[in-house]
Amino acid sequence: MQLKNPILGLCQQSTFMLSAAKVDQCPDDEGFEVAFAGRSNAGKSSALNTLTHASLARTSKTPGRTQLLNFFKLDDERRLVDLPGYGYAKVPIPLKQHWQRHLEAYLGSRESLKGLILMMDIRHPMTDFDLLMLDWAVASGMPMHILLTKADKLTYGAAKNTLLKVQSEIRKGWGDTITIQLFSAPKRMGLEEAYTVLADWMELADKGSEAAE
Repeated sequence: MQLKNPILGLCQQSTFMLSAAKVDQCPDDEGFEVAFAGRSNAGKSSALNTLTHASLARTSKTPGRTQLLNFFKLDDERRLVDLPGYGYAKVPIPLKQHWQRHLEAYLGSRESLKGLILMMDIRHPMTDFDLLMLDWAVASGMPMHILLTKADKLTYGAAKNTLLKVQSEIRKGWGDTITIQLFSAPKRMGLEEAYTVLADWMELADKGSEAAE
């Protein structure tokens, strides 16, 4: 009998912890953290809510509403972090600069950060922001997993072709350490694959490894 991925129960009981405008307002830098990043319209909040079976992250018809680092507790050692959405034109320049400064400080200094989930809209992948995040992840040795979101907006064949194309581009430019998958929040596509990555980064993988082969 296949045992459930242990991250499932943790995600289902996740609760909001706190919001931080600056790094010194973040929770204690210990345990395991996985951060979710993406452009403002990449479906980041929807993906987080689908993975946690809760309306933790605020979804909005106006992109760019996530203006703080939002921390969600899975257990005493593990957290998910919703990073500020990037690239929304109507956000004032000083606020963009504030986000960038504190986001860089968070990414560069956080010892408990074990991996980064980068969301790309499958219809508009590899934006300037995505390239910056890929560069940063490789330069800092940070594990990265990409969700090609809104995969339900394309036919399966077109979505698969985009996946292969983006995968090939990433391998050529950044090597083969970055993983990538298709994802759709409304269709609940790609959940199992994403959970496997989270469990691995949060050192929960061994607990579910007695699954039948």
